[in-house]
Amino acid sequence: MAKNNLTTVTEFILMGFTNHLKLEVPLFMVFLSFYLVTLLGNVGMVILIQVDVQLHTPMYFFLCHLSLLDTCYTSVIIPQILATLATGKTAISYGCCAAQFFFFTFCAGTECFLLAVMAYDRYVAISNPLLYTVAMNSRTCWSLVAGAYVCGVSGALLRTTCTFTLSFCDDNQINFFFCDLPPLLKLACNDTTNIEIVVIFFSNFVILVNALVILISYLLIIKIILRMKSSGGRGKTFSTCISHLTVVALFFGTLIFMYLQSSTGKSLEEDKVVSVFYTVVIPMLNPLIYSLRNKDVNAAFKKITGRFQVSHSM
Repeated sequence: MAKNNLTTVTEFILMGFTNHLKLEVPLFMVFLSFYLVTLLGNVGMVILIQVDVQLHTPMYFFLCHLSLLDTCYTSVIIPQILATLATGKTAISYGCCAAQFFFFTFCAGTECFLLAVMAYDRYVAISNPLLYTVAMNSRTCWSLVAGAYVCGVSGALLRTTCTFTLSFCDDNQINFFFCDLPPLLKLACNDTTNIEIVVIFFSNFVILVNALVILISYLLIIKIILRMKSSGGRGKTFSTCISHLTVVALFFGTLIFMYLQSSTGKSLEEDKVVSVFYTVVIPMLNPLIYSLRNKDVNAAFKKITGRFQVSHSM
């Protein structure tokens, strides 16, 4: 009956954590800690890549943009969660909800394309290392990154326009912790069939196309590695891909679970846990994954901290 009411919705109520009132303080501390670590790791990675000349290579150029995206990605979601947990106010205006939806979709879509670009970059580096810097010159790198951003913006505009041209009548309680597509579609008071077909088809297309590019790139990489005579050379070559493969597995694995898997048998609580993982945890883990076993990053970090210590001791 609520959806037959013609009152126009001017705000939404995010119901994601209202069932866990006793956990508000612990949850606030956990999310705040995650956010600070994410900002420290990703902003630190960007600064490190910009400052150290040894990291001015195509691979770290793309990694820099990945860190920027992760910073924006998590900043779209976590401040809203922290404000809700701190004040107990779960309302979000219609405009803020649309803005959050757009920027979240933009960051997620652009990251999909950027991870595919990074897989292609690894293939070029391994297939022809002598001409790598020529093939992946500054103009090519900027073109690939610009293409990822343009595709991300285009997808976000399409999804946001389709979603927020729907009519939301009276029922404004979103059983989620941010403005995502599935819970918003459930609140629409008009037929969403055509919009769901367009939006979901496009989302699945983006995920599958980029996953296919990554898969093909790594199949070609594996083919090249298997042709190498030295087992040490094979291990060293493949080790340059481990960080990227780990990030890809985490990011695309959660997206596939959320958007490509059938909703039959899935609970809303499972969706919330998975959403927290790919909107909060993965952006925090990415700089750690890329730095833990990366000698170049570790060397650059030691060099910068060494300079800082010397300047303060003088």
